[in-house]
Amino acid sequence: MAEDGYKVLLNVYDLSQGLARQLSTTFLGKAIEAIWHTGVVVYGHEYYFGGGIQSAPVGTTPYGTPLRVVDLGLTHVPKDVFEMYLQEIGPRYTAETYSLMTHNCNNFSNEVAQFLVGASIPDYILNLPNEVMNSPMGPLMLPMIQQLETTLRAGAVPQAPQFRPSVAAQSAQTVKSAVTHNAAESTKKKDEDVDRKSKTESPKKTSNAVPLDPLGDARSKVQEEISSEFAAIMATGTLRASEAAALATKRVMQRYGHMNTAQI
Repeated sequence: MAEDGYKVLLNVYDLSQGLARQLSTTFLGKAIEAIWHTGVVVYGHEYYFGGGIQSAPVGTTPYGTPLRVVDLGLTHVPKDVFEMYLQEIGPRYTAETYSLMTHNCNNFSNEVAQFLVGASIPDYILNLPNEVMNSPMGPLMLPMIQQLETTLRAGAVPQAPQFRPSVAAQSAQTVKSAVTHNAAESTKKKDEDVDRKSKTESPKKTSNAVPLDPLGDARSKVQEEISSEFAAIMATGTLRASEAAALATKRVMQRYGHMNTAQI
């Protein structure tokens, strides 16, 4: 009731669906609990930032069931005043202003929570980008993050008349060809290394050998597979770029998750 205030909740989701906890140590060198997405629940709706400010009746967002729900308190702000506030900040929360590291859904939830109840959302959610970038492998992921941001800004909400399947299909083929070429080059290099080893009489003469980087190779392979999967999904013309990126990452991470489980 308005006399007692409106309850304000924070729905917290794990976009990786458990894969971050399972694979983060392997690929980042540091344990990450989840890839957090949040939405603020008030007035019977959930408000969140995704290709612009969006809202949906509670329980109907595309993110499914929240991993946890945080009670932020009560607000006495009327719904019409809140909606006017959202219109005011709307230009700052668009597909073009989205940044995975500094201006994402969790930053939106935090700003809305401060407006409604004068409190911030939990620090462990807001600090996730810093955790990733401060991990041993975090800085190496920056180019991939910047590329994904560019893709999301360009096609997060594609207009049907502008969508060209043939261009997407050509992009998918280009990525696949690049991956195939890289795989062939990698195989050729390994064969040459084996030949050199077999011709070497003393196994101790390794001072000039280039040190191997298994973790770096694995990370590069995962990034290539995600790019290939993303281009293939976009070629179907059935999903937005943001949805295709999430699905591509999920598919590749699941494949590696199954591989790791099978090897144990």
